[in-house]
Amino acid sequence: MDASPDLPRQGRVPVFNLPGIVTVSIAVLAGIHVVRSVLPDETDLSVLLNLAFIPARWTAAFDPNSAADIIRAAGEGAGGPEMASARQEFARYLVADPSAMPWTGATYALLHGSWMHLIFNAVWLAVFGTPVARRYGVLRYGLLALAGILAGAVVHLLVDPCSLMPLVGASAGISALMAAAARFVFQPPPPFVAGAPWQLPPRPRLQTIPELLRNRSAVLFLAVWLVTNLLFGVLALPLGGSEGPIAWDAHLGGFAAGFFLLPLMERGSGGRG
Repeated sequence: MDASPDLPRQGRVPVFNLPGIVTVSIAVLAGIHVVRSVLPDETDLSVLLNLAFIPARWTAAFDPNSAADIIRAAGEGAGGPEMASARQEFARYLVADPSAMPWTGATYALLHGSWMHLIFNAVWLAVFGTPVARRYGVLRYGLLALAGILAGAVVHLLVDPCSLMPLVGASAGISALMAAAARFVFQPPPPFVAGAPWQLPPRPRLQTIPELLRNRSAVLFLAVWLVTNLLFGVLALPLGGSEGPIAWDAHLGGFAAGFFLLPLMERGSGGRG
């Protein structure tokens, strides 16, 4: 009689050791960009206008009296008279029939400005989305990313309400996942003595904010992230292959959403936070 325990069946070793939802997220973003790359320019422009988040459009929808301010601000940007005139024509187009198009507060995250922009975001999504997806599962991973995307759009609108620059990219959602991961990855695992080879150690609890501020690794990570975003935002430099300056305010909004909403999800999953 064989007295050895029944061990769990071993599956095939995956090519990419990523949770399925993270792999799907990256594949969806890449697939959308592939489709956009083969669309005619006019069609792709229509996709951009209907899915990107444009602060001036939302401002005009909420306050129709702001139309004159939006058009005037469009003529005061950088560039020569022709560029200013083009921006003002675009502003007039947006305010002529103002509609916030509320779905753009989320759909902008599906679009990217270039392949380098997409690759840059995909790498960070793989790095920080993975621990969050493994700890909380598909639903909470998705809710947290969506909360970051929405918060990023709101903060971007509040900071630059008359901007005509379409906001695209999943960075705000990734920032939320990044902030969430920072709450538990920068600490040693709890003591654990396995009773059987297949038993998994308990997951580390969330660090409180005072504990996080005493964690040198976490503080260094947070400081570098914050300074990098503010630096590139102040200097208006592109980052990660994007065609325009990064929306540092959207990143901060997404980061704050992930950082402060995660404990609510932790309680809902029965963990400690």
